[in-house]
Amino acid sequence: MKVLVTGATGTIGKAVCQALTARGDQVVGLSRDPERARQSDPSVMWQAWNPALERPAADVFDGVDGVINLVGEPINQRWTDEAKKRILESRETATRNLVAAMLAAPRTPPVLISQSAVGYYGDRGDRVVDESTPAGSTFDASVCVAWEAAAEEVKARSVRLVIMRTGLLLTKDAGLLGELLLPFKLGVGGPVAGGRNYMPWISLADEVGLLLWALDTEAASGVYNACAPNPVTNREFSKSLGRALKRPAIMPVPKFAVKIRLGAELGEVATGGQRALPRRAQDEGYVFRFPEIDAAMQDAVA
Repeated sequence: MKVLVTGATGTIGKAVCQALTARGDQVVGLSRDPERARQSDPSVMWQAWNPALERPAADVFDGVDGVINLVGEPINQRWTDEAKKRILESRETATRNLVAAMLAAPRTPPVLISQSAVGYYGDRGDRVVDESTPAGSTFDASVCVAWEAAAEEVKARSVRLVIMRTGLLLTKDAGLLGELLLPFKLGVGGPVAGGRNYMPWISLADEVGLLLWALDTEAASGVYNACAPNPVTNREFSKSLGRALKRPAIMPVPKFAVKIRLGAELGEVATGGQRALPRRAQDEGYVFRFPEIDAAMQDAVA
């Protein structure tokens, strides 16, 4: 199989490319700086693309059997007006450019796996969330709605579309877990804002596993929650991280401190959560490698 991957230099993208090449697939990676990307992973066929400004070149789709779209600027930053514009354009505009190029190619790839996030649902408290739950009203929810709508345009050419609403990725190399490691190692980590908010986490192994499962499974179509089947509260998450690092996890972090660190709007979202379940993936046969938080956390920080 020949697979084109956008966002191929990101944390998930790198892991996806490695998994594809390890099983013998050809991988085309799109990057703003293909020469630098080539030095990092010469096994990938790198092509230039500035996602928010242009369509990919038509020839990047030559012989491609599937596209995995992981493009998007990190959302975990202060939500200034300029940052919001970049966050939205790096997802919605980039995906529209990608889809337009796919549809204009001499041979349109038959499947698109496109990233989204559980932020789609907004803060749902302790209510169970599945793929049928409607969108929330926060900024990150509106970004996901626009992002998914851009991907939906491939249906004009009967392309099989899978949208993965990804939860909190457990990896020490990026994201929330990467930021938490130092304070927890120093023994000053603990639950945030009371620790009652749910965190729909997923291991990197299962994130990659779900993306490849969706690519390979002809019957897979529509929206899937890419999160482990056992979401935990922030308090449980903190205790698990403490156990993995053999450090105490009892230092509470008040909500106002999070808002000072992240800004008021993102701080409010960060102290909310979703008790999201991957019902569709499980019903359709995906088996999670890390369904429980402790084993996943041990793997993530190893």
